Amino acid sequence: MTTTPTMPPQTGVDETLRAALVSRTRPPRASALSASLTFGWRALLKIKHVPEQLFDVTAFPIMMTLMFTYLFGGALAGSTGEYLQYLLPGILVMTVAMITMYTGFNLNTDISKGVFDRFRSLPIWRPAALVGALLGDVVRYTLASMMVIVLGVIMGFRPAGGVIGVLLSVALLLVFAFSLAWVWAAVGLVVRTPNSVMGVSMMILFPLTFGSNVFVDPKTMPGWLEAFVGVNPITHLVAAVRGLMSGTVPATRIGWVLVACAVLVAVFAPLTMRLYRTKR
Repeated sequence: MTTTPTMPPQTGVDETLRAALVSRTRPPRASALSASLTFGWRALLKIKHVPEQLFDVTAFPIMMTLMFTYLFGGALAGSTGEYLQYLLPGILVMTVAMITMYTGFNLNTDISKGVFDRFRSLPIWRPAALVGALLGDVVRYTLASMMVIVLGVIMGFRPAGGVIGVLLSVALLLVFAFSLAWVWAAVGLVVRTPNSVMGVSMMILFPLTFGSNVFVDPKTMPGWLEAFVGVNPITHLVAAVRGLMSGTVPATRIGWVLVACAVLVAVFAPLTMRLYRTKR
């Protein structure tokens, strides 16, 4: 008759392991603000590891400013210097508006890699991953704004509103960009591929940016097009930025921009969160 040897009890090891697990108090759950800022920092770290992502906030603003100033300046205003005073606020708005679509592109890329499935399993405020990504993108919008303004000053742009007017105009632009980014976040959750996000975003942004007062006064346009330009939120934003940079405070234009921002957030933020919760 054979007997099966039994392993000696590991009482000491079990007690040590149990003591190590229960001796420390559980860390508190991260607040909504803390979690959002953490994901915002993650967005910035992605730029650190993939610096090519800064191409759209460095080379793109420079190319847009130089190209449109020297292409249209002589024909539309008689000199590039005079046209730059009119064009630069519009180019600033156009550049940042175009960059917002990368929010949906990056979000869709993370989803296709399964990263957001891990985020949704964490015990954190559910919208933190999305809000943090949008907050990180605000830094990119700020860099793009700085590139356009610094280049414009080098080329001869002189804002009559001074530093205060420029800062106020950039702040208003960042609020609008943050609100608009919710639209592309929703698009990024609906379409299947990152390239599709870019296609849909460009199809919407091109009529909004080019069909506005960025390049010329709407009074020179046909009546039907002038009517569209008049209700275009980009038009109100450009007019508000121009006013602030020129030393005036266009309260009506600023009010329309803030109303548009509130509508965008009120509609697309809940829609984006609903899509995020049900995304499979």
